[in-house]
Amino acid sequence: MLEVKGVEQVVSIDTNEDIRRIVEQYSRTLLAIALTRLPSAADAEDAVQEVFLQVVDRRPRFRDGEHEKAWLIRAVLSRASDLRRQAARRDLPLEEAAEAAAPPPEPSSLLSAVQALPAKYSAVIHLHYYEGYSIKEIAKLLGLPAPTVGTRLARGRERLRQMLKEELV
Repeated sequence: MLEVKGVEQVVSIDTNEDIRRIVEQYSRTLLAIALTRLPSAADAEDAVQEVFLQVVDRRPRFRDGEHEKAWLIRAVLSRASDLRRQAARRDLPLEEAAEAAAPPPEPSSLLSAVQALPAKYSAVIHLHYYEGYSIKEIAKLLGLPAPTVGTRLARGRERLRQMLKEELV
């Protein structure tokens, strides 16, 4: 629900329709962002679903639509990072891990390379090239200075270039 408060709009999540709108509007974007940090689609879906559950439980209020989107993106990036750290800490015997793992889908080599980048590079590359955000917008979303985002984009592109070049050799 949008309320006008002075000059700012306040976005509150008061009804199931508001929650449905958020899920429908942001599911694809948040899933794609989670995939930049997580190796499997199932883990990425879990991260997004957990963020949507936070929305249902907390019913946060946002200054405007951009604040809402930024909050959701930061929450998914944070949850995906948490899931990745938890997975790294698990110590399963090889036989059990092989039985538990589902065969991964065949991602494109470019997407695989983006996912293989360190999180600080994969997030900005995904937001810029896959979601179409400008450097200023990414800086605002992630709470970083714009020059830092530009540097991460340049370094991430260079790492991608080297990874893909090695793949071809």
